[in-house]
Amino acid sequence: MSENDLLFASATELAEMVRSGEVSARELVQSSLERIEELDPKLNAFVQVDAEGALQAADQIRAGDERPFAGVPTAIKNNRPVKGMRLTYGCSLMADYVPDYDHNVTRRLRDAGFIIVGTTTLPEYGILPTTEARLFGPTRNPWDLERTTGGSSGGAAAAVAAGIVPVAHGNDGGGSVRIPAACCGLVGLKPARGRISLAPELGDSSLGIDGMLTRTVADTAAILDVLAGYELGDATWAPPPAETFAVAAQRPPGRLRVAATTFPPVSDAVVDPVCARAVVDAAELLRSLGHEVEEIEPPWQTEGLRELFGAVFSNQIALSIAYSGNVAGREPTAEDMEPMSWAIFSMISKMGAVEGLAAAVRLQAHARQLVSFLAPFDALLTPALAERPLPLGTLDTAAPQPMSTFTRSGLFTPFTPIFNATGQPGISVPLFEGEDGLPLAVQLVGRPAAEGPLLALAAQLDDAQPWAQRRAPMVQGVLD
Repeated sequence: MSENDLLFASATELAEMVRSGEVSARELVQSSLERIEELDPKLNAFVQVDAEGALQAADQIRAGDERPFAGVPTAIKNNRPVKGMRLTYGCSLMADYVPDYDHNVTRRLRDAGFIIVGTTTLPEYGILPTTEARLFGPTRNPWDLERTTGGSSGGAAAAVAAGIVPVAHGNDGGGSVRIPAACCGLVGLKPARGRISLAPELGDSSLGIDGMLTRTVADTAAILDVLAGYELGDATWAPPPAETFAVAAQRPPGRLRVAATTFPPVSDAVVDPVCARAVVDAAELLRSLGHEVEEIEPPWQTEGLRELFGAVFSNQIALSIAYSGNVAGREPTAEDMEPMSWAIFSMISKMGAVEGLAAAVRLQAHARQLVSFLAPFDALLTPALAERPLPLGTLDTAAPQPMSTFTRSGLFTPFTPIFNATGQPGISVPLFEGEDGLPLAVQLVGRPAAEGPLLALAAQLDDAQPWAQRRAPMVQGVLD
């Protein structure tokens, strides 16, 4: 395996190479740092790189280290604390804030042996499904440098797709792991609600959950075993699985009843024929593997549902903005942020507490109805995106009517947010490649708190139509 190919191996494979002495942790980290130096000026995927700290950590790891990912480089999305590194949320109010503690996911990844080489970009406050924060500038997709990586875990996706790190941390409050995975040809799992603790800041969340961007289902499952589980003080948590996710992912899924739809949850969304065709082709592949696939039209264009999700999501964004003001030691102003962020903050500031709580309750009522409707099925198949990865600049947070950008973003990604509301696990898998040369993904959604069977189904698709060895044109040029 050449040095340039090294970080395209799976995280599991790399850890075994370190364990056996075939390669050292320092070699892996040095390779990652060199690729950052070479590729990040074009991609703009990193907020901060800790070369010295990463190499020091690598030098502490020896052959025979039994931790599951000892010596494997990774990166943390820049909305989760990494002790001693800047935490910005993509906003100017927190541009120089340095936390003195690790988030739960940071600590768990370190404990598993991962080495953090840096932190990755996101849109301001993680709002949009594209990564073009005013603070950082646009993050570019390795498959087409003029296209979005998706968001909000866009920097993480770019880093993995470019072979800078084999896996990278992200999180998902409306599709923010699944969307960039779809844009960049990666695997992106949104775990079930409560599966991964939000400690130490939060006891739970009605929408958001952490996860990882990877190239293989096997890595996704093994890392979920590392990240999953209760932390002291959690208000709610998902029930522990009967077996590890890594084992579940290797188990044949059996014959499943799968629902399929291209009917979008957003009434004015238009599904690109290419994205719709991916669902048709995926359904045929599932049938060829022995599954029963039934076309359905879910009851999700309910009047007011989109507005309810927008209100609950915006409330959570407003809390992040208020937190950034606390970090800065003053009240946020319009000059502190992009116009769209200010418009959301201003809108929510006018909302009463009862109105906000009522929106959350009503959203969960709709979510319960959808979960009940889907109960007869083992999984649901949808497009991952309604459009191909957008050209950079399509979603302008400084538009004359900035909330129109927020609304427009939902037409790009109508199939992901609803499953943050239901809490079901969902995974984006890059089964195909479009005629435009860009990855073409579908989304699979599982039963509540049932990531194991969902991962098993995704792994079966991976075996039937492998994707991990595909390379973005930018990377092919580097390797040549």
